[in-house]
Amino acid sequence: MASPWASSADASARLLVERAHEELIAGNADDPRLVHVRPLVRQSWRRSLQSLVGPEDLPPLDLRGDELEAYRRAHPLAGAMPMIRGLLLPGEAADAGVIVAVGDAAGRLLWVEGDRQIRALTGEMGFVEGANWAEDRVGTAAPGTALALDASVQVRGAEHFNRHVQPWSCTAAPVHDPETRALIGVIDVTGRDSAAHPQAQLLVDATVRAAEAELLLARMRARAESPRRIIRSAPRPAPRAARPTLAVLGRDRARLEGTGAPTELSERHGEILLMLATHRQGLGAERLAELVYGDPGAVGTLRPEIVRLRKVLARHDLTLESRPYRLVGSLETDAQHVLSLLGRGAHRVALAAWRGDVLPSSEAPGIEELRETVRGALREAMLDDAGLDALLTYIDTDVGRDDVEAMRLCLGMLPPRSPRRAAIVARLELAG
Repeated sequence: MASPWASSADASARLLVERAHEELIAGNADDPRLVHVRPLVRQSWRRSLQSLVGPEDLPPLDLRGDELEAYRRAHPLAGAMPMIRGLLLPGEAADAGVIVAVGDAAGRLLWVEGDRQIRALTGEMGFVEGANWAEDRVGTAAPGTALALDASVQVRGAEHFNRHVQPWSCTAAPVHDPETRALIGVIDVTGRDSAAHPQAQLLVDATVRAAEAELLLARMRARAESPRRIIRSAPRPAPRAARPTLAVLGRDRARLEGTGAPTELSERHGEILLMLATHRQGLGAERLAELVYGDPGAVGTLRPEIVRLRKVLARHDLTLESRPYRLVGSLETDAQHVLSLLGRGAHRVALAAWRGDVLPSSEAPGIEELRETVRGALREAMLDDAGLDALLTYIDTDVGRDDVEAMRLCLGMLPPRSPRRAAIVARLELAG
């Protein structure tokens, strides 16, 4: 990977920035090397520290699934996306050499498109649709810092506050409502050296102006067609209200969280609820009994448990319908969250969210099947798409600790003199 600082002088400047960053993180706020860091970056680093952002924190995934789709359909920049793609991703987007991200005013990425390889690599650090890249969440990075300053910015390599982001460079600029001038979003270009060249900033700034002009023209056309029609500005950021979540990873008993005090469920209630949460279309009584008890004839045993479970769910604003048994209301599971992250290429974030197997002590057939599904998806994603850092983390987890293929893949990717090679070789020898 090319360095954002190509010449020897630039390489020295980068090393200076890296050391200044480490000193600041270590609490040495008066280190003399900090005066050599650009004021814009230095001030952003200090804001990041004040927001208690860690240098290796991963971004939260604020929007996902149907919620993400509905929110971005309603966002005013949705109509400008074809023009944004045309200006920033001309030709074959999958081989563009950069990725383009468009986010809302809160820093949440709504669209992430462009070079296939770069998307796979940056996905590992959580640069995916729905993730929050505000400065107070991940520290200094072009999208969040542009929003914090309400100005066009460039951040190069080691200037990023988060260590995971330091291999990359980026340019971003805020987007405003063309009439009210309220902040409505941000446009970002991320890649290697070229993503932070002066020409990149000119292009991003021009794209922002074109997007704002497109919004204004669209409104003028709409008013001409219907003079009394109310033209909406940007939607307000979706509220971050607590949503019921079923925690099942690395736990023998499921826990219902998110609304009020957490509720630890009985083993059987956890199994039933997890099956209903992963079969949102509903399950007939015999099929649910088969998934939970391994016997479709155990309906008589299932029904009393359903009655008791309904009382628990009512405290969390969830309803359980019959014929078929089906949940009414939003319920997420941490297992589905991991699968969603893997599907977006956010491998490192998925590994951080994976806390162990699904209800490891359960012998319910449906739970065993889901457990293997999550394990298999995690392993497949690691072997097929993950970068070296994610793979090294994976082989230290319970699911990857004895994965010979993954360890050999790590050896093939590690530099010949890496100190990590010896430990992996030793583990392979023990594995036979």
